[in-house]
Amino acid sequence: MTEWSPVRQRQIGTAGPLVGSLGLGCMGMSFAYGPRDDEASAQTLNRALDLGVTHLDTADMYGYGHNEELIGRTLGHRRDEFVLATKFANRIENPDDLTSRRYVDSSAAWARHACDASLSRLGFDTIDLYYMHRRNPQTPIEETVGGMAELVTAGKVRWLGLSEVSPQTLRAAHAEHPIAAVQMEYSLFTRFVEGEMLDTCRELGVAMVAYSPVGRGMLTGTLTADQAWDPDDFRRTQPRFSEANLAANVALADAVREVAAENGVTPAQAALAWLLAQGDDVLPIPGTKRIQYLEENVAADDVTLTPDQLERLAAAVPPDRVAGDRYSPSGMRAVGL
Repeated sequence: MTEWSPVRQRQIGTAGPLVGSLGLGCMGMSFAYGPRDDEASAQTLNRALDLGVTHLDTADMYGYGHNEELIGRTLGHRRDEFVLATKFANRIENPDDLTSRRYVDSSAAWARHACDASLSRLGFDTIDLYYMHRRNPQTPIEETVGGMAELVTAGKVRWLGLSEVSPQTLRAAHAEHPIAAVQMEYSLFTRFVEGEMLDTCRELGVAMVAYSPVGRGMLTGTLTADQAWDPDDFRRTQPRFSEANLAANVALADAVREVAAENGVTPAQAALAWLLAQGDDVLPIPGTKRIQYLEENVAADDVTLTPDQLERLAAAVPPDRVAGDRYSPSGMRAVGL
């Protein structure tokens, strides 16, 4: 039997909590990556805490409340063992009709309402890290963060975060109330945060929480150019996974295998180790609902890459060679950076 040591710790921002260097993105337990399996997800959540994966990330839109409810009923008895991050601002016009229009509401009023709803679903008294999931540009960021700051004063939230924002928005938000973390897509496949965004985070003492750190599975080495998708796998609608782009992107991902093989690790572990090496203020949150993949990801914390290997991994996936946008056109508009 493999013996496991808890993952090392990193701090969320200069004043935030200590958490495991690798977190757990919980979205796929409720939607987007094939059918749900609540039993397997519950086992994975408990195993994560056993391994020192103490940074759990969810959102009110993940399964339209299901994900928060799953975490609450599974880990309520272990509440003092983890840092819980959730998010607000993505809304649906008719919650009883999941095909109805979706929109972004980052108003202070909705932040207050959504926070109370999340606390109710979770069954918790406090949310550790509360993110604005997306920003409606018609709402001043100062209004949004001002409303979120009221939740801190009320004891409902401990730290604030933002997701998918520009450096300028981060500066304006941080001037209103300290921001502990910014959550952005960041991986070997998606590196647009390098440069001004990371520099701004570091100047302000804000952590970079990296979602989709293995490129939505692209860097696992398990996808093929003729990949068949489950009907409810959202990647089938995403440009990088389309028939026109998938083969080229899989070829790039295959180039990661060589460096991974040198270390006797999987491509996913090499990709995560590369991301961890970008700085102690970078906190990846790979997602899975299976213990097998959780343990594979956690093992990346023990992988040490040489400077040459880090450079070769970066060179293997040149940003200008990645085919397709991160999201569909409507998704890119919602990001609105």
